Amino acid sequence: MAYQALYRKWRPRTFDDVVGQQHITETLKRQVAGGRLSHAYLFVGTRGTGKTTCAKILSRAVNCEHPVDGNPCNECAACRGIEDGSILEVEEIDAASNNGVDNVRILRDEAMYSPASVRKRVYIIDEVHMLSAAAFNALLKILEEPPEHLLFILATTELNKVPATILSRCQRFNFRRITTDDIVGRLTYVASQEGIDLTPEGAAMLARLADGGMRDALSLLDQCSGDVVDENRILNAIGMTGAPEILTLFRSIRAEDPVGILQQTDLLYRGGKDMTVMLGELQQLLRDILVYQLAGGRDSGLLSGMYSPAELAEAAEGLAPATAMKWMETLRDAGGDRADQKSVRLRAETALLKLSSARLRTDAEALADRVAALEQRLESGDATAPSPAEKKEREPERIAQKDVPVREEEEPASEPEEEILTEGAGEEPAAAPVEQMPEKPAQAPEEAPEESGSAGWKQVLDALKGKVDDPTYIMLADPDAYEGERQGVRLIVRCGNPFARIMADTQEIQTALKKAAEAVFGRPTPVILADRGETVPEPPAEKKADKLDELAAFDIVRFK
Repeated sequence: MAYQALYRKWRPRTFDDVVGQQHITETLKRQVAGGRLSHAYLFVGTRGTGKTTCAKILSRAVNCEHPVDGNPCNECAACRGIEDGSILEVEEIDAASNNGVDNVRILRDEAMYSPASVRKRVYIIDEVHMLSAAAFNALLKILEEPPEHLLFILATTELNKVPATILSRCQRFNFRRITTDDIVGRLTYVASQEGIDLTPEGAAMLARLADGGMRDALSLLDQCSGDVVDENRILNAIGMTGAPEILTLFRSIRAEDPVGILQQTDLLYRGGKDMTVMLGELQQLLRDILVYQLAGGRDSGLLSGMYSPAELAEAAEGLAPATAMKWMETLRDAGGDRADQKSVRLRAETALLKLSSARLRTDAEALADRVAALEQRLESGDATAPSPAEKKEREPERIAQKDVPVREEEEPASEPEEEILTEGAGEEPAAAPVEQMPEKPAQAPEEAPEESGSAGWKQVLDALKGKVDDPTYIMLADPDAYEGERQGVRLIVRCGNPFARIMADTQEIQTALKKAAEAVFGRPTPVILADRGETVPEPPAEKKADKLDELAAFDIVRFK
């Protein structure tokens, strides 16, 4: 006998077997038992919550020869024929692939004939929201005046796409997400019947991953079945990272450790972990942190259960809720296309590095993050002055912000002449002979001695104000990311990290820096990007033109 997937093998056959939807199954049982059936039902809910299962049970129950308290007996000829598909009067239609008006017209024509082997002709239309507008109009005609022998059961995951004219002619039942406890109970039962060694921790993890869908939970159990289905087995089988590794990665982000972030991401990638799933797990951690912060750690029922209160308290320390929200949005945007894992890895690493330092981001929200972090420190009372080590680290910044010394072009004012005493009182002092000083030859502007060091960078930044947008100016003015240094006729901009260099290496920023430097220094000034500590070679000296070269430029000159 061929192997049958667990979600198909253990699909409920009666209303009493359906888990987590008692508010629906009890109503349907009473309607079947009392003979008070509607001609059309609409089942609404997320995937894997029992819509199609209840539709199939209902199709057997209304045709069962010996119903038991509203449940089908599953033993009579009608129940067996509907279950194995031999009774053609009960038909399941996938609207995703049969969504045209012609398909519905054929169905409508067949529906007018009374069934031969059962009491009611039943049409189960799955994903009914996929029908075209014309198909909905054709379906509406038969729903308005249905024959006595006809029953429609429509199922959808997107209620907003079903026309109101259809909704008004159906009894609607909303299927809820199945609770974690109900899923754990069902998984434990199925595992015991199948001989699968499922640990309680493993069952709880599968229930959380199923997100309220029993079918997904059983499919995951089928995928992870082996010697012992525990948390490690589940993580390895579905490519998840796991709470310990996610916490370690999150600590590296909070510690602003780019090397640690890249090393851990590389380790997870080479271990076969899905980068999109990893980003989702980080979002789940941030969501739990937000719940923990906003609920004050009181309502643990809102948490995912992946992390202990102590771990969440450690992760949330010093993290502003507004920052956590922005981080979740950044991680969401980085997920991208799951099909291209190489691209997802690059986007994931970029996003994680951006989270680790607001200085690596150029948007206005980066400044808001830094302000939020400062507010968090002030609220916690951590408003201490910088340590001597921090002051020493910021010494280059203070040097860079010194004003450029002004060069005087005019000759300095002469010292006041001393009074010359002569022998005759009241006589005019004899004029001292004036010594003629040799005139100083004027220097060409290009031969003037150039300033060196970081003098002038502050003036360049001042000249940038109003010439670039505010986020770009804030980024360039950050002394931890950029330092300016004038060498000869060039402006060397030293970048504090690789991402700072990438951000500044754009045509727009390069042009703005050149214009600002030219305005400050009074001459065209090339801008060179370099890392801190990197030696920038001097530009090659211009070769002076030889007289013979000048003559050779004329066509009439020939050399023998």
